[in-house]
Amino acid sequence: MSTQKQHRFPWNHVIGFILSIALTLLAVFVAFQTDFSSNVVLWIIGSLAIFQALIQLFLFMHITEGKEGPVNVINMIYSVFLALVIVFGSIWVLTSGHAAM
Repeated sequence: MSTQKQHRFPWNHVIGFILSIALTLLAVFVAFQTDFSSNVVLWIIGSLAIFQALIQLFLFMHITEGKEGPVNVINMIYSVFLALVIVFGSIWVLTSGHAAM
């Protein structure tokens, strides 16, 4: 009896890669080729970025696989918290520094 895993072609990775490239190109197209206001462009790019992050979480990082249970959920919540602190902290520092000049 063999204990080796069978190696299959990673279709999830190929599909995730193609979707990531398509979403990136769509964001570039929205930014450079549309006549939307800058506020609308930022909202579209932000929503595309969130969608792309979800695709990468499910297709590349396999967050639905594993037996960790609640530990995996706690790690995801903490990761989201850190990302929000970094993004909003950076915006706060950059805007308050610019206002002081």
